[in-house]
Amino acid sequence: MKEFSEQEQVRRDKVEEIRKYCNPYPEKYEVNYTLKEASILEDGIKDVRVAGRIVFMRKMGKLSFLKIRDLEGALQVSIKIDLVGEEKYQFFKSLVDVGDFIGVVGEMFTTQTGEKTIRADDFTFLGKALKPLPEKFHGLTDIEEKYRNRYVDLISNEESRKVFLGRSKLYSFIHKYLGENGFLEVETPIMQNAVCGAAARPFYTHHNALDIDLNLRIAPETYLKQCISAGFNRVYEVAKCFRNEGMDTEHLQEFTQVEWYASYWNFEDNLKFYQEFIRSLLMELVGTTTITYKDNELDFGKDFTRINYVERLTEILGFDFLSIEDPNELKEKIVNTKLFTMEDLTDYHSLSQIIDFVYKRTIRAGITEPTVIYNYPAVLIPLARRNDKDSRIIDVFQVVAGGTELCKAYSELVDPFVQRKAFEDQLVAKEQGDDETMEIDEQFMGAMEQGMPPISGLGFGIDRLLMLIYNVDSIRDVVLFPLMKPEEK
Repeated sequence: MKEFSEQEQVRRDKVEEIRKYCNPYPEKYEVNYTLKEASILEDGIKDVRVAGRIVFMRKMGKLSFLKIRDLEGALQVSIKIDLVGEEKYQFFKSLVDVGDFIGVVGEMFTTQTGEKTIRADDFTFLGKALKPLPEKFHGLTDIEEKYRNRYVDLISNEESRKVFLGRSKLYSFIHKYLGENGFLEVETPIMQNAVCGAAARPFYTHHNALDIDLNLRIAPETYLKQCISAGFNRVYEVAKCFRNEGMDTEHLQEFTQVEWYASYWNFEDNLKFYQEFIRSLLMELVGTTTITYKDNELDFGKDFTRINYVERLTEILGFDFLSIEDPNELKEKIVNTKLFTMEDLTDYHSLSQIIDFVYKRTIRAGITEPTVIYNYPAVLIPLARRNDKDSRIIDVFQVVAGGTELCKAYSELVDPFVQRKAFEDQLVAKEQGDDETMEIDEQFMGAMEQGMPPISGLGFGIDRLLMLIYNVDSIRDVVLFPLMKPEEK
């Protein structure tokens, strides 16, 4: 039989006492104001009905005060023996604890200390908490507890409440903003039969009824572009994606990606749209386009700085890296620059992996202010449109701020001949040891061969964007229930 702490056992015993007066877990309670709404009501308004979890109590002889809270608001309650009656007052004093739920009906007033309060004419017990609320979180062990038991974190931590309210508001804003700009929301499959849409290692599963192996979605891109082929001029999805790669402060294997695609746009149109989107989003969530992230002030209200990826990396390396087709030759030339050692490059096997590593360690690492990186090497993204002047370059941009990637967008590749060759090049990279390559998605190729208009698409991770907006250090601080390694028993 499970053993309980002394406090937990006391609370469990109280449940049996409460049953003598009322149901400790009643069916419902009618409210007419949220706590947030009630906290701004004028004094003298009567018959205000609110409910919430008790997070503070000060019990006294004939008058007690408590504070009740939900995710969006809190309100002080006064309970006086003359108003609720002696029997109910004693019930409150002896059987009600911090952490319990309570419903209150009464009149609004402001205390001498200036705190908005509801004077209870009556109260209803709404639920016993069998575990006491914890003290404030401190140290590594408590950080682990915070992620494992998010419900406790949200009860106790104002910063966490702000972040997750912001996350909900972000979802609402995305749907509203994109809808107002002509985008239609769709849903695409999570279980897929081709690894495509991003450079990533997938998770695999087996479909018993069809007896086939499938991969979990790494990106919704190829399906969304099939929608464009079908006649959706502007389309988007808020998509759960899964990538079986390393974990760090900016990466989880399960994350939320937003992707939108617009017919007849190029990447410059998408950049203009994104800049207005991010500015409007920041005003909605935090009321300003200037935010602080890791002690740096980031101003999204002004024009973004622009950096030409190929030109800047060529300057840094001192040679034309696009002309090199052999990964080993590229490694040797990079080592000769003395920027990196051969040991630094050991884990990178294909041209795309090597180039991306150097970019992240040189160009991206030093970026603080919102910056547009554009003109990417074509070898990096097989789904992007090749530049008309130089097919080794693709019409891509990425917005980077505070050293982190916020979004990536490009003029989409819609030429089926070039697309198939790009997929075949991915197979070569796979043979060279790159385990994050794409496969040939024949269903997607069929849609492209059916015909696609000019398209530009953009994708961004909700989790990383929230980290920036709310200035938190770990992606787990913006994901309600991050996957954790099971606790040892």
